[in-house]
Amino acid sequence: MAGEKKRSPAHRSIARTLGIAIVTGTYPPGAILPGEFELAETRAVSRSVVREALRILAAKGLIESRPKAGTRIRNRGDWNLLDPDILAWMFEAEPPVAFVENLFQLRMIVEPAAAELAATCRTTRQIGRMGHALEIMEEMGLATAEGQAADQQFHNILLEATGNDLLVSLSGSIGTAVRATALFKARKAKQLRDSIPLHRDLFSAITDGDAKAAKAACITLILQAHEDTELSLKP
Repeated sequence: MAGEKKRSPAHRSIARTLGIAIVTGTYPPGAILPGEFELAETRAVSRSVVREALRILAAKGLIESRPKAGTRIRNRGDWNLLDPDILAWMFEAEPPVAFVENLFQLRMIVEPAAAELAATCRTTRQIGRMGHALEIMEEMGLATAEGQAADQQFHNILLEATGNDLLVSLSGSIGTAVRATALFKARKAKQLRDSIPLHRDLFSAITDGDAKAAKAACITLILQAHEDTELSLKP
């Protein structure tokens, strides 16, 4: 991950740094960010780089700029909380318990129904891709970056297998939520329960075309992830 940060263009790196500071409360809603000149000088970049970083944050609903008033942090209700970057940034520190609850409520509403649909609509190729992702998870383990990326891909393919374009459009958000919580748990928890057997149960149900079993397996998987994430939030 450190390598990815180094390869990021300067404006994306600055957007990430400022974005994390905003969503974790260093800059609370209503606060005014330092000016472009100060940000550019502090980070040893040009003002055009800073402006591009601010455009990224504005597009996500985090900030708004007004002439002579500076760049203000917008109210939380204006943030695009389903944006994959914002979801990932929320877990860079310790996310609010209410946010974690909301995130898993969303997953519980969307994913079991998606698993049920995927069991009847999936293609042979999608089953193969899900199986390959599961193999990587089993080989590398979910404590590794490779295993976490495969876990994210597994859930993305599940949504894709529904054949519903609107559900597929949520794959970026759901996939990021899966990976961000996995990273957070790996960073905070002393011991993690192995969720690979639950993924295997879900995969088997989808492969067998058993919609009811797929829904039940998905619910069990999400419940365990929720419990483990809550445990990771405790001192």
